[in-house]
Amino acid sequence: MIHSRRFLTATTAVLALSAAACASAQSVTLPDPVPAGADIPVPAEARADPTIWPASATPGAITDAETEAFITELMSRMTLEEKVGQTIQADISAITPEDLATYPLGSILAGGNSEPGGDAYAPAQAWLDLALAFREAAAARGGTAIPLIFGIDAVHGHNNVVGATIFPHNIGLGAARNPDLIRRIAEVTALEVAVTGADWTFGPTVAVPRDDRWGRAYEGYGEHPEIVASYAGAVTLGLQGELESGRPLAAGRIAGSAKHWLADGGTLNGADQGDAQITERELIDIHAAGYPPSINAGILTVMASFSSWNGVKHTGNPTILTDVLRGPLGFQGFVVSDWNAHGQIPGCSNESCAAAFNAGIDMFMAPDSWRALYHSTLEQARSGEIGMARLDEAVRRILRVKVKLGLFEPEGPASRALEGQFQHLGSDEHRAVARDAVRQSLVLLKNDGVLPIRAGANILVAGTAADDIGQASGGWT
Repeated sequence: MIHSRRFLTATTAVLALSAAACASAQSVTLPDPVPAGADIPVPAEARADPTIWPASATPGAITDAETEAFITELMSRMTLEEKVGQTIQADISAITPEDLATYPLGSILAGGNSEPGGDAYAPAQAWLDLALAFREAAAARGGTAIPLIFGIDAVHGHNNVVGATIFPHNIGLGAARNPDLIRRIAEVTALEVAVTGADWTFGPTVAVPRDDRWGRAYEGYGEHPEIVASYAGAVTLGLQGELESGRPLAAGRIAGSAKHWLADGGTLNGADQGDAQITERELIDIHAAGYPPSINAGILTVMASFSSWNGVKHTGNPTILTDVLRGPLGFQGFVVSDWNAHGQIPGCSNESCAAAFNAGIDMFMAPDSWRALYHSTLEQARSGEIGMARLDEAVRRILRVKVKLGLFEPEGPASRALEGQFQHLGSDEHRAVARDAVRQSLVLLKNDGVLPIRAGANILVAGTAADDIGQASGGWT
């Protein structure tokens, strides 16, 4: 693995790595997850028991010895301010590239309603220009320069960008019962994201919707956990490809994020950001079904849910975030919170939440609260309210993903060679995959002699959605 001369200079510590230390991923001893904060009370009904959860494991290709040694050396040179900065993610609507000269943030995102210059119809070039501006600002910053990771909600194709290929939503794709189709869709999505400069999508959604009153039910593949489980690994491999030890992701691949951990599809009465009042057995057998296959396939990030389990928000539940996810499930990537979800934890606000970090959140998604949250998190690290071991664990996990993405390579990720090749957006080949997905997702509930439609027949399509491309495309478009 060649690390960037642009961002980093190889040091004696890295050059002196022994052959034994670099031989294989198995030779490295990983630090144990930092025990969840003892000051975070979790009632018995929301306290997970790791001994009854299934086993899975992130492939060793993400934690090979050379990567871990590289990160250790890099962290030895990072200031406290730089470490805290890695844990904060800001939305493009609330930050400028110039802000990075002062704030050493680790990530930016484009939320579903955020776009370059506030233009919802911004061309692909504007998206790439935005990514380049932030990237160059991060590289020009003094101190230990660490590249940004840029995330976006590409959840049924690269749906924020005009002209990209749009696919049926997950609920339709679940009806297709075709994991190979899902993998092809993810490959197309990853490529189209890569050409516009982003590194990371907030998907796949592996929720198991159990109540159709949930307004986001269409984001899940189906109410049956076996459908979700059969798709989770396929979509992960489509987005990221097979992880290889000592090598970054291949060209046209991006990081994924399995979400929303956990049971967002199981809330009482389908309330969004609500409470899943269920047993731990149901939590495991139904709502966690998609996570072991995704982790085994190498998913690089997991997004914690807004929702709760038996009265305790997942974003603040250490038994879910740490004891289970980093215990039997063996997840070695990083956990990002949802949009200001940390502000819903008791005793927290959007601008301050040590409890969520101590529970196991590695990166705060703080779209418009990032500046104040950076300062409060820095003070909490200085005071010891956030322990240095927990901070170092979070930073290591974030840097681990950045290494695997190839962000430290001399020319950046392999996908950078594809940037600006906008002929891939909505290409004939990609739209052919989308048409196939539409065909396979259609479900005929009843046929009283309507089909096949007579050639030359006049068909009336009525209702408010009859000629509304927005409603036809669905949410996140």
